[in-house]
Amino acid sequence: MSAPTTPSSPSSRPTVTEREARQVAEAAREQDWRKPSFAKELFLGRFRLDLIHPHPVPADEDGRRGEEFLAKLRDFCETKIDGSVIERDARIPDEVITGLKELGAFGMKIDTKYGGLGLTQVYYNKALALVGSANPAIGALLSAHQSIGVPQPLKMFGTQEQKDTFLPRCARTDISAFLLTEPDVGSDPARLATAAVPDGDDYVLDGVKLWTTNGVVADLLVVMARVPKSEGHKGGITAFVVEAASEGVTVENRNAFMGLRGLENGVTRFHRVRVPAAHRIGPEGAGLKIALTTLNTGRLSLPAMCVGAGKWCLKIAREWSAVREQWGKPVALHEAVGSKIAFIAATTFALEAVLDLSSQMADEDRNDIRIEAALAKLYGSEMACLMADHLVQIRGGRGFETAASLEARGERAVPAEQILRDLRINRIFEGSTEIMHLLIAREAVDAHLSVAGDLIDPDKSLSDKARAGAQAGVFYAKWLPKLVAGPGQLPRSYAEFHPSGHPDLAGHLRYVERTARKLARSTFYAMSRWQGRMETKQGFLGRVVDIGAELFAMSAACVRAEHLRAEGDHGREAYQLADAFCRQARIRVEELFGRLWTNTDDIDRKVVKGVLGGAYEWLEQGIVDPSGTGPWIADATPGPSQRENVHRPIR
Repeated sequence: MSAPTTPSSPSSRPTVTEREARQVAEAAREQDWRKPSFAKELFLGRFRLDLIHPHPVPADEDGRRGEEFLAKLRDFCETKIDGSVIERDARIPDEVITGLKELGAFGMKIDTKYGGLGLTQVYYNKALALVGSANPAIGALLSAHQSIGVPQPLKMFGTQEQKDTFLPRCARTDISAFLLTEPDVGSDPARLATAAVPDGDDYVLDGVKLWTTNGVVADLLVVMARVPKSEGHKGGITAFVVEAASEGVTVENRNAFMGLRGLENGVTRFHRVRVPAAHRIGPEGAGLKIALTTLNTGRLSLPAMCVGAGKWCLKIAREWSAVREQWGKPVALHEAVGSKIAFIAATTFALEAVLDLSSQMADEDRNDIRIEAALAKLYGSEMACLMADHLVQIRGGRGFETAASLEARGERAVPAEQILRDLRINRIFEGSTEIMHLLIAREAVDAHLSVAGDLIDPDKSLSDKARAGAQAGVFYAKWLPKLVAGPGQLPRSYAEFHPSGHPDLAGHLRYVERTARKLARSTFYAMSRWQGRMETKQGFLGRVVDIGAELFAMSAACVRAEHLRAEGDHGREAYQLADAFCRQARIRVEELFGRLWTNTDDIDRKVVKGVLGGAYEWLEQGIVDPSGTGPWIADATPGPSQRENVHRPIR
């Protein structure tokens, strides 16, 4: 076999300008909207309640199979999983992972014809919430394997041969991982350095991947690598299925974190690893599109575990606050504590509403849910952290004390501080909050950019700008007048959401409709004001997205409450929780609107420049720095590994 060719400079990271990086990201995102999107319409000022109400429901057979599996999984969680052991040993016991394989938990989303359970997104998420409540690291293990690991990309983009080869393994025996991040590459994949050089019927893989969740124990890897452009090869970032046991694959470190102590997350080095071309997923250059499309529904796994965490926080807050007395009555009856309990209860209800609605829409495949899933991830991860923080505060000193210490001195081992640590990563996993703000904002303004983008593009010619101006004039002439008035101003709109004897949710939906139009007007004004500089106004864009998230959650909460009432399932209580949540959310929305135009963004930028320029170094005096002396970013130069392979497949 001929010797593999080598890129001109395999160790050099691509030099990418800001504009080039944006172009790579833009090329990877889905360009078309072939199906309706509730959230997209919401950001455009159009409250399409008909897209989510009546609340979609799973088919009877899907529900039956899902409930049967949940019953088995619950028994396994209660009898076979000891979260304290995982926390103590910083490892999920092999017998637990083996038991989950035998139960079929690794094949929940894999079709039955490949040996999986074929569960719907709704029941997959319920299972993650359940197992994640036993221990969040197990939820992360199953989620990384199925939501972003080998099964999902192959389901959507794999060849039939690839599905036949790999999906049966993933369903029962093999663990998979997704490898994109590198030591100096996170949410800017244009700078990806891992190379896959064509050589005959193979590609030769070289590079280093960081934070490879499941990578320490994985059997199969989805790896994103850059194929150099050459004759017969389009090149670009490309996805591959790689056998973890291949020669040249080394897991160099098992990483440790502030939470999720059982997480099998590592650093993986590839040195001249041969990957058959038949293991390439999709065409060359399609890797990022595959990754982003996979994440459209894959992101729902994180809010699923956030819902489970919210339910547990509510349970502990209720039980503890009824027992602990202060000044002659339970602490729950003191307003300062009670407001935190009310927040946890109302927010858990809303998060579950957002998750179930988004998941059921994903199952029905009638709507495009890319924004809904992103909002669910963003909102769920932020709110779950806040709920866990409130629980720690409600528990007081006991909230800060570890479960092991509580047990050692004779009290109930409640891992409140652990859930706070475990949840913190969700604001970073699969797109940080800051990146999610920008991603959602880009989708939210897509309609504007599609008609007026050339107007603010400095590289476009005058004729292009003239055409764009004409297109924009037609679009805005039709769109802007519709933002002036709507059903939200009619007192009897959405009357079915105010049944006799129940709180008035119709008023909240009218608020959502009015506020959606106000948000769209604000976005239009900002684009008119800043034009091409709009993308640099990340503070403004983040607040726009946060308002949209609150409006989506309010809509989902109201629709879920009405669905439960119609089904005769805790309808009165659901209406109370939805009402409480909407009242709390409306206060947050008004605060966010106030900060759209009255904020410290400009002065903050000046302070940041001063910090980076050393103007405030005097402020750092009077301390010692306990940090080590190593480099800020580890060297990721391709080459043979100099470290022991800590890969630990579980059989």
